[in-house]
Amino acid sequence: MEIKDKVAIVTGGASGLGQATAEALVAAGARVALFDLNDEGGKATADSLAGKARYWRVNVTDENEVKAAVAEVVAHFGAVHVCVNCAGIGSATKTVSRGEPHPMELFTRIVNVNLLGTFNVLRLAAAEMVKNEPEGTSGERGVIINTASIAAYDGQTGQAAYAASKAGVVGMTLPIARDLSREGIRCVTIAPGLFETPMVKGLSDKIRAGIEAQLEYPKRFGLPAEYAKLASHIVENPYLNGETIRLDAASRLPPR
Repeated sequence: MEIKDKVAIVTGGASGLGQATAEALVAAGARVALFDLNDEGGKATADSLAGKARYWRVNVTDENEVKAAVAEVVAHFGAVHVCVNCAGIGSATKTVSRGEPHPMELFTRIVNVNLLGTFNVLRLAAAEMVKNEPEGTSGERGVIINTASIAAYDGQTGQAAYAASKAGVVGMTLPIARDLSREGIRCVTIAPGLFETPMVKGLSDKIRAGIEAQLEYPKRFGLPAEYAKLASHIVENPYLNGETIRLDAASRLPPR
């Protein structure tokens, strides 16, 4: 699908992977709806994109909020062609720690945002995509890109909730692609490794150095722009569908 003149929804668009993706899509000629709960970052990002983006305060786990926001996106921009789900949260909590079980509320919250929130947004975006006119020789109507994590495959100690939520995103990729195949809508997932995002900003220099030493090549954290490049390529390559792509510098997470 050509990016130029398309409309994209990007969740988590106020910072990190989502912000970089929004910037790349706008640079390629798209208009972007930013869904986030970070008002300051969302408005600043929208302002920086010269009228090609607009920010909506949206809780991705709230069905009514997302439904209303998607309707406003269509009213404002005219359609939805691309949906990139980058909104996510994490934690480092063991199943049992010092005799205390993992808080169920925390597990539920992480799964709600990372897995249920992703599906909530993509299903409503897809319902708008089916209304689009088919494009190109493949008859495309839309593209959905979800964000998992390499933790879905080799989650570390304390990542039970996070790994479960991201494994769910990986697991639903192919069924969604199959569900939407007759509609000309593709679904692809990116599983990033360690990236320079707000989620890792609190790491000390010592911890960062230890992590980087375990990476293969390049021995550094990924850049949000590198995620955005892959997301843009997925939109433009009509034969990419139903797959999860690791973007991780050949790294495999150790137990700790």
